[in-house]
Amino acid sequence: MILITNGKEVATDIDFACSLFEQVKGLMFSRKIADNYALIFVMKRAQRVSLHMLFVNYPIDVIFLDENKRVIKTSSMRPWIGTCTCAGKVKYVIETSHGKSKAMGIKEGDGFKFDHKVL
Repeated sequence: MILITNGKEVATDIDFACSLFEQVKGLMFSRKIADNYALIFVMKRAQRVSLHMLFVNYPIDVIFLDENKRVIKTSSMRPWIGTCTCAGKVKYVIETSHGKSKAMGIKEGDGFKFDHKVL
């Protein structure tokens, strides 16, 4: 997965959560994620999205993208009690290691490039 704005690779180990079950489960019960890992939620249609950190015991960064894979919002979420909502129409949600957004300089309007399975 590449951040188009600066051409840097954000993650090399990527999983996709396309089904409702995969999206509800997310990173729950996982022990930790590697710095090069990202879980990408692919929504069936662009919609408002809310996330929680129940049963996730480490902080993460979340990047909300529109249908054109452009950043709408970034957020850092705290373990167990973190919640986040994005009021914009979201097609993709990227969950990645804590601090990744700041380290990569990811900001609103930046574009991403990645391939995913068709729903």
